[in-house]
Amino acid sequence: MNWNQIRTDLAVEAKELWEQDPSHTTELHGVLARETKQKGVSVNTVQILNEEGEQQLGKPVGTYVTLDLVDYGKKERDSLRRAAQVLAGQLRSLLPLKKGQSVLVAGLGNEAVTPDAIGPKVVRQLVVTRHLVERMPTLFGTYRPVSAIAPNVLGLTGLESAEVVGGVVDRAGPDCMIVVDALAASDLRRVCRTVQLADTGITPGSGVQNGRAAFNQDRFGIPVIAVGVPTVAHVPTVAQLYDETLDQAGVDELTGGQSMVITPQDMDAQVERLSKLVAWGINLALQESMDLEDIAFFVE
Repeated sequence: MNWNQIRTDLAVEAKELWEQDPSHTTELHGVLARETKQKGVSVNTVQILNEEGEQQLGKPVGTYVTLDLVDYGKKERDSLRRAAQVLAGQLRSLLPLKKGQSVLVAGLGNEAVTPDAIGPKVVRQLVVTRHLVERMPTLFGTYRPVSAIAPNVLGLTGLESAEVVGGVVDRAGPDCMIVVDALAASDLRRVCRTVQLADTGITPGSGVQNGRAAFNQDRFGIPVIAVGVPTVAHVPTVAQLYDETLDQAGVDELTGGQSMVITPQDMDAQVERLSKLVAWGINLALQESMDLEDIAFFVE
């Protein structure tokens, strides 16, 4: 098996795959990892510290936090509330924000394609306040100014998502950006069962081998925090992980030479629940004076 061809957007999986690769005979340097549990949610943090760690894992230097949502997937009582609170806490720790600073949330993807619809669906459930804070400061002056946009995809607009969002950044002047997008995992157990937060930004479409212009601080001049949910796994990746004797010819025979991904059978329901979870987590992180009951009232 060619370990370099295994595709994943998750830093925790990149670390696991590096450690499993028999060609790596030395320790993994330049990377710190730890696992904790909060409100029943497993939190895996991978910190890539330097260029050596970056080269080994193929991810930019930064902090990657992965939430394991197994209980949420089982629809256990109060699992949404607990997972949203944990997500909010982790997001706050990555957000370099002071009181009153503004945030733009960009929901990337194509709502017409279910596995790619997480971003736009999250935007629909956000507590957007920038206009209220500006126009009615007496009533809403204690809220953080939050704006949101779902720029759609190049094939439908003729514009790169980064171009659209860049225009909004120039006009609205946010202090920070949160980008929400769908990702790809290598382990089927993590598809629709994890959320990754990263302070490195994101490259839209990389999970389906269609990488577009990156969303990061270098491009926009403000901190960019990425929130991603793996909604697919690549068939070649899954096949090679389950059968290490499978070569590229075997993969091509299996897929008929097509680029194929795996998604859950109930993808529509999964995306609806996950987008609600991510939106509630972002709302809690940005509006610390609000609880989930306030958010539900505001949004619904």
